[in-house]
Amino acid sequence: MEPSSQVDFFIVGAGFSGLVAAERLSQAGFTCVVVDKRDHVGGNAYDCYDEAGVLIHPYGPHYFRSNSARIVAYLSQFTEWHEVSYQIKSFTKGRFWSFPINLNTFEEWLGRESSELEWRDYLDTHKVEIEHPQNSEEVILSQVGWDFYRIFFEPYTLKQWKRHPRELQASVCGRIPIRLNRDDRYLTESFQAMPVEGYTAMFEKMMAHSPNLQVRLGVDYKDEQKNWQYRHMIFTGPIDEYYDHCYGSLPYRSLRFERETHSGEELRARAAISGKEGLWQPALQVNYPDLDVTYTRTVEIKHATGQKIDATTVIREFPEDWTPEKEPFYPVPTDITAQLYTRYRQLADQETNVSFIGRLGTYRYYNMDQVTGMALTEAEKLIQRYQSVS
Repeated sequence: MEPSSQVDFFIVGAGFSGLVAAERLSQAGFTCVVVDKRDHVGGNAYDCYDEAGVLIHPYGPHYFRSNSARIVAYLSQFTEWHEVSYQIKSFTKGRFWSFPINLNTFEEWLGRESSELEWRDYLDTHKVEIEHPQNSEEVILSQVGWDFYRIFFEPYTLKQWKRHPRELQASVCGRIPIRLNRDDRYLTESFQAMPVEGYTAMFEKMMAHSPNLQVRLGVDYKDEQKNWQYRHMIFTGPIDEYYDHCYGSLPYRSLRFERETHSGEELRARAAISGKEGLWQPALQVNYPDLDVTYTRTVEIKHATGQKIDATTVIREFPEDWTPEKEPFYPVPTDITAQLYTRYRQLADQETNVSFIGRLGTYRYYNMDQVTGMALTEAEKLIQRYQSVS
């Protein structure tokens, strides 16, 4: 297909949402063109090899997990999996802590051994009685009380979101579990794994599986849109951008990344101390809640990929204010932004030939399996709709 061709679907965004929808529609016999302003596919899930040969996630870690056999089966057409249990630590007050908060964290706080009974008694006497938590501060206080909230949640949230936890909806901190036992897994979904060859390789196989698909990278969708005649648009970008910010801009948080690579004798010396061969830090991810540390976390994705190489790369994440020149990583979930999004959603509901899907298209933080499920569902609806009028 060449520009100025006629296609069935014009899809904006070559991330999870756009490519999954395109693959399904293509397999159903529809022609699709996917456009993206970046010069690579995968969106923020894009991965690549750095100068040392380490497979990294340039846009921050992507921990795939799911309880949906349907979604896992769908993606398994395009990748084999490396099973993993995602481990996280928090570093504050000069030491590493078990995280999410569990019995081990309580013992580290006490400086002695404890029991599930003592831990439960502590929580019962220290948590704040809040029947219906209305924000992120209240949801944590209602579970663990002030001590652990002030150590792990309040400063980290201030740094990450540049808003106090009481300004953010309960879902922000409510995503993080509080454990009554020693379970220190970050996630509990039944399926937890990484694509063996990486996300980019998975997307490339997905595209190769799509005979009626063309992907055009490094282009502005508004410019490219003029070159195509299409029946339906699928938009996975920021919904307020689609409507030229007519009600004002929805706020986002952005990120800046710094990488450091370790190898050879330096890495082996570090591994001898940590007890983790070929690895630099004690866990896949280390959170840094202290406000005097400018980054929020360090990620060593090699913990999860299982790559065998005499090198490793640690990436620091620095939260930043979002501007149009930066990538919009996180929608800011407050009551005010929810009201603004609703106005845009009302415009979107009036569209007959445009679908809005994905994190940015729906202004909501979704996991990768949720985004995949959304794209599959939307594609099924569109297949039924347009096959019936073909």
